[in-house]
Amino acid sequence: MLYTELLRLWDESVQAMDTKDWDEALAKLDQISEPTSRTLFNAASAHVSLGQLDLALKALDLTIAKDQRLSVAFFQRAAVTMQLDRLEEALSDCIWAQKHMRGNMVIDYRQLGLRYKLYSWQVLYNAAAVYCRMGQWEQAREVLLSASQERGGGRGGNVELALDSVLNEKVLAPLLVPEGVVFRPRKQEVEQLQQRDFLGKAKVISSMIPNDDFGGFEPLRLQKPGFYQPTGEGAQDSRYMRMGFPYMARGPGQLTVPGGAMVFLFGEEDRDGMATVIFDGQRGLVPMSLLKTADVKSSKSKKDNRVPSGIPLPPSLQPPTRPQSQPGPSALPSPPLTSDTPPPSYTTATNTTLSASKPPKYTANAANQQDANSAQAAEAGSVVVKVHYTYTVALSVPLYTPYHELREQIAQKLGQPASHLRLRYKKHGSRVLEPLGGEVESGTCLQEVAEAGRATLWCQTEDPLVTRTILYQMVALYDYTAQGTEDLEFSEGDTIDILGEVNEEWLEGHCAGNVGIFPSCFAYRENANITASTEL
Repeated sequence: MLYTELLRLWDESVQAMDTKDWDEALAKLDQISEPTSRTLFNAASAHVSLGQLDLALKALDLTIAKDQRLSVAFFQRAAVTMQLDRLEEALSDCIWAQKHMRGNMVIDYRQLGLRYKLYSWQVLYNAAAVYCRMGQWEQAREVLLSASQERGGGRGGNVELALDSVLNEKVLAPLLVPEGVVFRPRKQEVEQLQQRDFLGKAKVISSMIPNDDFGGFEPLRLQKPGFYQPTGEGAQDSRYMRMGFPYMARGPGQLTVPGGAMVFLFGEEDRDGMATVIFDGQRGLVPMSLLKTADVKSSKSKKDNRVPSGIPLPPSLQPPTRPQSQPGPSALPSPPLTSDTPPPSYTTATNTTLSASKPPKYTANAANQQDANSAQAAEAGSVVVKVHYTYTVALSVPLYTPYHELREQIAQKLGQPASHLRLRYKKHGSRVLEPLGGEVESGTCLQEVAEAGRATLWCQTEDPLVTRTILYQMVALYDYTAQGTEDLEFSEGDTIDILGEVNEEWLEGHCAGNVGIFPSCFAYRENANITASTEL
């Protein structure tokens, strides 16, 4: 249900209660499909006014179910159950009302829309009334004595009169929220229910069409499509003028117009001899003495040299279509890819050779490219290795360097013991870090992971994983910032070694030399078959 509809029905029910039309108020409240605790309290008040105590009790039960901390609802329900002679429930409601006052002497419900103050002594008064109906006069007197010691206004002489009644063993009448005192919607929200026209209706004060002399607070007159020309014939009635000499702007609001240019006279000459004209889409002032009347004559020839001065007609022709490219005789069709034809790889894409049928093209960068190729030929037997650690380093090593020698050089570069370093790489098209083959098999070299004279490795220290077993690996989907000292912080795309499963939602992992826990939803397992269960 829309809040505006609820607000409208709520306000209409309150207006009906102000006129004591309880049936109409209940009819409006019954139309609310999703009632709130405040509208249910209002319905209970209407039932109490009609003497329908059973229906009032049901409405108060729903009110407390919606808001279990509403002390005034417990206070009202205690009075209703007392009249229904359900004394145990009434005493329980008095206890709950006192508890939800949280030690306050008074609670003002004006901020919630109820113009009523609930005092602590009123709750104690109703509790004493329950004891009176139970015949426990001594308990009623003690409760009233404690109520007389409560601080706060609004008591008057009610407690003293109640003590006299208890001494004479007269039953006390329960206190209720006064009739007509109900929860009201906010006045500012009710005012917003009425539609307002903040923009108003547009009124035209001047026409933008140059030859339209219309002006005033009336709707714009209908214009016919096409080019609008001055209605007058000849030079005398024409509003188009021609600059006899060039003019340079010398002050604010003036225009710079070249000599011989045609302008439109927008206003009359002022006392300073300046006239308002329109030139090149701009409006400004030029000396009237420099303007000469332009001879604009209508021509009936095919080539009409009229000066357009209004709204042009839309183009009648469609724009031309894009020309179709015809394949030349030298262009050969590309062979279709079959299951036997391997897709182009990174190596083939970076090491393509020129076709023998096409001569090489020399561009402005041909000399620089030739120098780069000669430099690569000089270092044909070397590989540039980029190593990602807590920082990134690069070094050049021979292509057939064994892994143990590469580890020694990287350890020397990073200043770490070689036995504490673990090297990994990513296969082409994969995001999972896999250990180098030299950590499992001996006799392998850098040539296996190098592509186009380059290799990228990831280096991690093994101190945190000395006695741990890697179950499998996952790739981070998002950045995760550690919320505590035990959390594992990582970035999107990082590879995480899974060391254990804490529960269904949390995992323990290792990344970038750190061990900690993280939510399992922040990473995914790229390949379930990759289970690097290697004891380090």
